[in-house]
Amino acid sequence: MESSATVVARQAREAFDDVQQRLSLGPAGEADAQRVKALHAIRRALEQAQDEIRAANQRDVEEATALVQQGKLSAQLVSRLDLFAKAGKWESMVQGVSDVASLPSPLDVCTKATRIADASPACESRDATGTLDLYRVTCPIGVLLCIFEARPEVIVNIASLAIKSGNAAILKGGKESRHSGQVLSRCISEALAQSDMPPHLIQTVESREEIRTLLQEDRYINLVIPRGSNEMVRHIQREARVPVMGHADGLCAAYVHDDAPAKLTIETVLDAKLDYPSACNAVETLLLHRHHLTSGLWLSLGKALIHAGVRLHCDEASRTALVPGLSESEAALVVAATDADFDTEYLDLDLAVRVVDSVQDAVHHIQTHGSGHTDTILCAPLNGEASSASVRSAADIFTRSLSSSSVYVNASTRFADGFRYGFGAEVGISTGRIHARGPVGLEGLVTYKYVLRPSRRYTRR
Repeated sequence: MESSATVVARQAREAFDDVQQRLSLGPAGEADAQRVKALHAIRRALEQAQDEIRAANQRDVEEATALVQQGKLSAQLVSRLDLFAKAGKWESMVQGVSDVASLPSPLDVCTKATRIADASPACESRDATGTLDLYRVTCPIGVLLCIFEARPEVIVNIASLAIKSGNAAILKGGKESRHSGQVLSRCISEALAQSDMPPHLIQTVESREEIRTLLQEDRYINLVIPRGSNEMVRHIQREARVPVMGHADGLCAAYVHDDAPAKLTIETVLDAKLDYPSACNAVETLLLHRHHLTSGLWLSLGKALIHAGVRLHCDEASRTALVPGLSESEAALVVAATDADFDTEYLDLDLAVRVVDSVQDAVHHIQTHGSGHTDTILCAPLNGEASSASVRSAADIFTRSLSSSSVYVNASTRFADGFRYGFGAEVGISTGRIHARGPVGLEGLVTYKYVLRPSRRYTRR
């Protein structure tokens, strides 16, 4: 007898197969139009249920807050959980559905075409079929199993991307968001049914037992996407029989080069640390060129971070240079760094600081301690007035040496986000070296197949 989790997986596969076959029967463009129709229905359903979603989300927040007070849950998780506390978060989630709907379809796109057999009088064997052309064409991955912690908006983000890219999805959120998740999932299922799409195309499960079973269901599930803590991601990678696309810690670093201008540096580092400290794209390590111990920039930057409530975990050189310029109350937020601090994803108002002698030293530190998520260099402007060969060299060395999924010049690590990349939404950040990397949007949720046939025209991207 099938377990309940196996039933969910089988239903997802059947829904995927049904949609694939049914939508292929209509004229070109009709399949994407049907998916867009479903996404618009989901947005309407969410907007109509906003009060109910708000009440359910508030219940989740209150229960999570009580657990924080008991020391059973981190305060950072509560900030991820709340859909309405941060200005624009709800609106961004809902708008993301429409943004995904308006994107070009990633399906049935020819990415390569090759003629592999040419009909000619000398090739009598080709008389029956004529010229044969080989096309590489994008297609859905299949059934996605997406596991995430706390953030209920991920349900909507992944559902939107899965539908637009032709996939089915099984979603498992953290127990902390179960009330929000139940209402959001119901809205999506009802909208799919109203759009003549199988409701089982998007399903949710709630228990860890179900996940243990689903991680072994390689008959029905094609890809697992974990989104959460490093511990959770690595556990899934160990347990899954299905391929896993995930990321480790968001150990993002900012390197301040010797010619970095003070205003740019201070504003960028503050944004990278303060805009959303509990996000995986918040900066966790500051690498400071030794020049700035006496240039005045470190004192200004350090004070700005301290005044914002950031605790600085400084190595000996940065602490010795900073503390004499601070008041007693300011100095209380400066502590001696340990080796472990440079391998820690704080997800809070903490920042590890280390002094380096060159861009090469910064690169070496990131290669040794980083997680391949997002890293940035702050240096003199590259476009125009302040550019020089040495400035360009520092930026080039940094961007060419690092293989992180996102590498920036003079930009906050907070830009590592599917919305900001123009993807409409994201299923998560991938730090793996194959398939999709960085914020994963529609193109990360398709694969390709080879189609061999007599001559036919495809529109090549």
